Amino acid sequence: MTISLRTLALSTALGLSLTPAWADVNIRYLASQGGLSAHELAAELGYFDGTGITLENVGYAQGGPASLVALAGGSVELGSAATAAVLNSIAAGNDFVAAYPSNGINDEAQSIFYVLEDSPIKRIEDIVGKTIAVNTLGAHLDFTVREALHQKGLPEDSANLIVVPGPQLEQVLRSGQVDVSAFGYWQTTFTGAALQNGGLRAVFDDTDVLGEIAGGFIVLRRDWIEAHPEEAKAFVEGSVKALDYARENPEETKAIFARVLAERGENAEVAQFFAGYGVREGGLPVERDIQFWIDVLERQGTVEKGKLVAKDILYVTGDSPTTN
Repeated sequence: MTISLRTLALSTALGLSLTPAWADVNIRYLASQGGLSAHELAAELGYFDGTGITLENVGYAQGGPASLVALAGGSVELGSAATAAVLNSIAAGNDFVAAYPSNGINDEAQSIFYVLEDSPIKRIEDIVGKTIAVNTLGAHLDFTVREALHQKGLPEDSANLIVVPGPQLEQVLRSGQVDVSAFGYWQTTFTGAALQNGGLRAVFDDTDVLGEIAGGFIVLRRDWIEAHPEEAKAFVEGSVKALDYARENPEETKAIFARVLAERGENAEVAQFFAGYGVREGGLPVERDIQFWIDVLERQGTVEKGKLVAKDILYVTGDSPTTN
């Protein structure tokens, strides 16, 4: 049974009890190397205290599609993926809800496609036939390359994409194993470390191609939200509050990043290069964040026209706006 999230939010707001009866809810998730999601930051800041919510890191995801597979299979309670990957997964039959933007792209936080300084690649047209390192296939960087080529009137599959984990992006580029390394908007820590070593040049970024837009979403299953409406609301509100905290307190956020990365056995030094989450103030999505990619997928024939409706995919708490 499908229940409108707008109806769900309204019924929650009009409930008889003014004080939620919190359940003890354990939310398992897969982390991302070199980064911290807003819900992880929220937990560190104590925003989930008293809500009954506990986060449990059960490992790492190579990329968003792997995270969505884990969510669909029930081994985690939340996923995180690029918007296009989320929409493909929903179109394939998974009843997922885009809970909040995991990251956005703007002039401060964006995915950048780098080459060596002496590379002959100067513009988007030059990546035809070249090898590009991305963190995973079927996600944000993959679709950004396709959209960039499409906008130039070139075949969308005319570049060769290979999968390289974030910590190795700089290495494979400097060693000549790839022509271009794509550092995702969520990998600004790796970007900063690579630039510190010099010798790299940016060719284009995803803001050039897509404009300012949510890069991806934290995703919940609709049946989980229906079973835990108060906890879902608290989870989303705490997470978007953390997005604002990171914007307003960048140095404190970097310190938290460094500590958590060290606790996870990762390189804490990269935390100094965190460039923010790139989301709008308040952390709220707008329908264009979803509709842009629906239009792309319909154009490509991946999704049947009219099958996906942006407003039905976005989670709404209270009267939060999701208009353009």
